[in-house]
Amino acid sequence: QVQLVESGGGVVQSGESLRLSCTASGRISTFTINTVAWYRQAPGKQRDLIGQVTYNGRVTYEDSGEGRFTISRSNVESTAWLGMTNLQPSDTGVYYCAILTGQNTVWGTGTQVTVSS
Repeated sequence: QVQLVESGGGVVQSGESLRLSCTASGRISTFTINTVAWYRQAPGKQRDLIGQVTYNGRVTYEDSGEGRFTISRSNVESTAWLGMTNLQPSDTGVYYCAILTGQNTVWGTGTQVTVSS
């Protein structure tokens, strides 16, 4: 099995930036050959897709992720990243990465991002 751990969250002021990491361990091949996605779950709301990156680096974003968010990955490092700029209080939430295998979804444990005004 593969496990995912997110890191890099914290408390920031409006306008600041963060870069979240998602590191895989265990069965690394599951990470390497599949799409990795980033989600955000705001307090009291459903988990929303921000964007995703295919195994070979093609990135797509949902409307919520367009412009301020940058997704990337390194299969050598078994890590994916979510860069976020100009953060706003509305970006507050728990951020999750996930591996989309086509048969199931492998979720990370999440990392909290809090943006104060």
